[in-house]
Amino acid sequence: MDSLFAPWRFSYLVEEKAPGGCVFCAALSGPGGPDDLIVYRGVHNFAILNLFPYNNGHLMVVPNAHLASPSASTAEQRAEMAELSAVGEEVLREAYRPDGLNLGMNLGRAAGAGIEQHFHLHIVPRWAGDTNFMTVLAGTRVIPEDLRATRERVRTGFQKRLRALPRAGA
Repeated sequence: MDSLFAPWRFSYLVEEKAPGGCVFCAALSGPGGPDDLIVYRGVHNFAILNLFPYNNGHLMVVPNAHLASPSASTAEQRAEMAELSAVGEEVLREAYRPDGLNLGMNLGRAAGAGIEQHFHLHIVPRWAGDTNFMTVLAGTRVIPEDLRATRERVRTGFQKRLRALPRAGA
């Protein structure tokens, strides 16, 4: 058996987890600070980096309201989600110069949703040939950039584009 040493994951293993809590609701109501992965807070949605990204820059747009599907949201919530998704695309294209992007939602466990009760839209940068030997032979993804660096790069891109838009609590 091959082992991949990943000491940065230890804190996840030992941290106290709220029973049945929603990671998105917890992130939104959290105090912020140096470990906050939220890169933009809108009126109805927020943009947050994936703590366990598929690729560098793996971003999610999430409703502030705890909703299981887009059909449970309002037209205003969906419109802002679409706008933040377009801005996220621009930010990721500028910051990482990907060859393409995957945008999508997984609604329900059978569709691959890891968090079924709080829908969200993934925006994942992709590069031609980004499946390397680690993925093919070891079933392991290599994420070369630290999440703190990713957060600053993506947060700066959002701030540059959305300064004039109203934010939650404003």
